[in-house]
Parts: sequence; structure tokens; C-alpha cells
Amino acid sequence: FRYYGVDRCVFNSSELNDIEYIRSEFYNKLEYTRFSSSLGKFVGYTEFGVKTADYWNSQTSYIEGLKAQREAYCQYNVGLDYQVV
Repeated sequence: FRYYGVDRCVFNSSELNDIEYIRSEFYNKLEYTRFSSSLGKFVGYTEFGVKTADYWNSQTSYIEGLKAQREAYCQYNVGLDYQVV
């Protein structure tokens, strides 16, 4: 893969306060930027990642959409995991 993104949820319970949504962006197997719902913004890990994070952080509608993923994506799926267990 040259470029790919990974979405994941980190959780200790099904409560929304205990859930963190993380979106990582990779290029050539190197993570260059990451969004964390706990921080509410992107953080860059390479020179390109810092520039990309600065741009994406300036796009308020994009950031708000990612923040909403914690509830829409994570809380829903975490709730399913707790039902199965």
C-alpha cells in the first residue's frame, strides 16, 4: 500500500465518556498524521504530516464531522460488542 487510513475505537466501557475515536493516515507504512477525539484535532508526525494536520485542523466542518464519529461510529459498534459478550 502507498496510502491508507485506519479508523479505530479505544474503549473501556460502552459509555461515551470512555470511548476515543482515532483516525490514522499512513503513507508507505509510516503514520504521518492522527486525529484523536480526545484532543479534537489532528497531530502530524512527519514534516508533511504537520502541514497536512494544520490544513485539516483549519477545516472546521471536517473536524466536527470526525468528532461526531465517536458517537456515530464508535458508541454504536462498542454497544454491539458489549451485547455479544
